[in-house]
Amino acid sequence: MTKDQQTQIEAAAFRGLMQHLQQRSDVQNIDLMNLAGFCRNCLAKWYSAAAKDQGLEYDYPRAQKVIYGMEIGEWKANFQGKASDEQKKRFEETSDLHAKITGY
Repeated sequence: MTKDQQTQIEAAAFRGLMQHLQQRSDVQNIDLMNLAGFCRNCLAKWYSAAAKDQGLEYDYPRAQKVIYGMEIGEWKANFQGKASDEQKKRFEETSDLHAKITGY
């Protein structure tokens, strides 16, 4: 496998993940964070950071729109539920395992 092929495969896998998360709007970010240590916002931060590494002006809200497939305010209004006390507690308990994203 060439480096270019690897990059193309990785990009396709990432697009598949984004599409899946856009279709699974029933899955809350806090649940993703609590179970996997990353969420849609983490993906948007990685996306924005990668664009900046390529010398592009690409802010976080713009990256969120790519990841969510819509403006973040629209996603929150339509899909984001209120976190339960149990979810918030688990979030704090697992914070050491959450994704570390340079620059954020």
